[in-house]
Amino acid sequence: MDKAKEAMHRITVCTNCRHVDRPCRPGLDLLKHLQAAMSEAGEALSDDFSLSGSVCMAGCERPCTVAFQARAKATYLFGDIEDATDIGALVAFARLYQDRPDGLTRESERPSALGGKTLARIPAAIVAAEYQPSPLQ
Repeated sequence: MDKAKEAMHRITVCTNCRHVDRPCRPGLDLLKHLQAAMSEAGEALSDDFSLSGSVCMAGCERPCTVAFQARAKATYLFGDIEDATDIGALVAFARLYQDRPDGLTRESERPSALGGKTLARIPAAIVAAEYQPSPLQ
């Protein structure tokens, strides 16, 4: 089984900007540097996260955008991510996100470099089998 299928968490970086209809060079560089930083952070972190690039995540006015996702956890989308400035903050957030069973964090708990950069926090999806609507009477 490959690492992407084994990893419980996913980080996605916008690397192909539909806004300008070409690959996003800053996103590609960010992805490369983030992969290196996650590897340096140790196996407990790097083995639990898959990293990939993605076509436009609709954060065109606030590039680069980075998403954190995991099953049964809130999804986060960050924008205005600077490669050199924010790599350490993304790794620190990955640790925090990994440790939270529901993925939820307050802005005050997140690394200060990510302050004001949260574009969205999307609640975890409810699995259809877990949701049992009450019958209408």
